Amino acid sequence: MSYRSRSDNIAPVLGIIIVCFLVYIVEKVVPFFGPDLPNQMNPVIEVLGLQTVSFLQHPWTIVTNLFVHDPGGTIPWHLLFNMITLYFFGTFLIRLVGTRDFLLIYFLGGIMGNIFFMLFVLWIDPGLRFISVIGASGAIFALGGALAVLTPRLRVFVFPIPVPMPLWVAVIGGFVILIFVAGVAWQGHLGGLVFGLLAGLVLRRRVRTPYS
Repeated sequence: MSYRSRSDNIAPVLGIIIVCFLVYIVEKVVPFFGPDLPNQMNPVIEVLGLQTVSFLQHPWTIVTNLFVHDPGGTIPWHLLFNMITLYFFGTFLIRLVGTRDFLLIYFLGGIMGNIFFMLFVLWIDPGLRFISVIGASGAIFALGGALAVLTPRLRVFVFPIPVPMPLWVAVIGGFVILIFVAGVAWQGHLGGLVFGLLAGLVLRRRVRTPYS
């Protein structure tokens, strides 16, 4: 049996990364043109970020929040970490499953992560209904979940651990660690991860890799 790339076109991955950086630049620039009010939410987050309480009035935010990242701080750690992970997961997965399936996993995984978060808020913690959820993490965990199923024997290095580990351990371990990080919407990560795992199970019937 031979293993051949289904797509060498990584443009969709690069396109998503470019849009996220452009949105970040807008986040940094727009406040300079508005009134300087203390504790005011960034106008871009206000328009594109997802809030459970206002979702029915702003339904587009279930997708647009995937392109928005924390504009605070001198170094955009939130954006950089997500985009680096997206590049490695995304370019690998798109070569395995093709452009269409990559985009489906990414965006449907991100949407499922947002739905998980809103259901958690409505059923368990209504106090979070005014919190704005932003970031591509749910969608990225969907990619990681799909890869964990499709390439269970693939071993990767995760800084600062000096020895390789199975990709699925890195993905699941990363999720568990983020549960304990303050300010992280782990519910969205969980929704994306679950969707990615299920998508991987479906795709595994027709996708074979050297790491299966």
